[in-house]
Amino acid sequence: MYTYAGKMALITGASSGIGEAFAHALAARGMHVILVARTETRLRDLAQKLTFTYGVRAEVISADLSQENAASAIAHEVQARGLVVDMLINNAGFGSYGHFTDVDSQRHHAQVMVNVASVVDMTRAFLPAMTARGEGAIINLASISAFASIPYMAVYPASKSFVLSFSETLAAEYKDDGVRVLALCPGEVKTNFIHASGNPSAPGPTMTTEEVVAFALKNLERGRSFAIPGAFNVMMSIIWRMLPRRVFANAVMKSLKSNPPSLRTNTSSNHVSAS
Repeated sequence: MYTYAGKMALITGASSGIGEAFAHALAARGMHVILVARTETRLRDLAQKLTFTYGVRAEVISADLSQENAASAIAHEVQARGLVVDMLINNAGFGSYGHFTDVDSQRHHAQVMVNVASVVDMTRAFLPAMTARGEGAIINLASISAFASIPYMAVYPASKSFVLSFSETLAAEYKDDGVRVLALCPGEVKTNFIHASGNPSAPGPTMTTEEVVAFALKNLERGRSFAIPGAFNVMMSIIWRMLPRRVFANAVMKSLKSNPPSLRTNTSSNHVSAS
């Protein structure tokens, strides 16, 4: 079992969605939290709510993880406040939907910075202290799309494949040091991701953020290296892993030809936080 009470978790993308659900779930277990996102006002509102409801300490750090050296700035601020990170939740992320060359190159770059580089940088910043204490936990937000190649979303599934591989490797590498590492691979979740990105809704049931977070913590406690919430998503991940990626990608392309993305005329709405 994993003990939460009295410890502290740092959550990126904490202002809404899965990140906010993690904040509530951990605070309810007696865990103090460090809330990280771009929107400071929303973070402070959430921090006040958590402190009032659960009696925990809630710190706020405003940061844009798409910027170079964001992780080091966050780590410096954590140290300056005398805080200790017992659990790191790399939740922040976003996706873009459209023809690869129609999406602005800066959006692609920002997506890699947030979905990949910040996960590596934040982990590198806080993992050494966990190993030194002989205890710690890291949850990285991957996706069911980590198991597939999805046309019109060239960068997002690739970034989540990285997160999955990265997490599984660290889980094996640091197991004997007392650090648990979990890649969480949800399917469609009730957040604003699908609506704002313009991405067609995925097949299968939609889960709530609370369901996804409860599943993640249960699997972290069990020492799993990755977890896929929902029986349907588990089944689809198995099928996708059995199929050659080329076959799956071609099948998706065929299904989308009747309703391709319209980003050739509008590229302003294809950027959305997944947290």
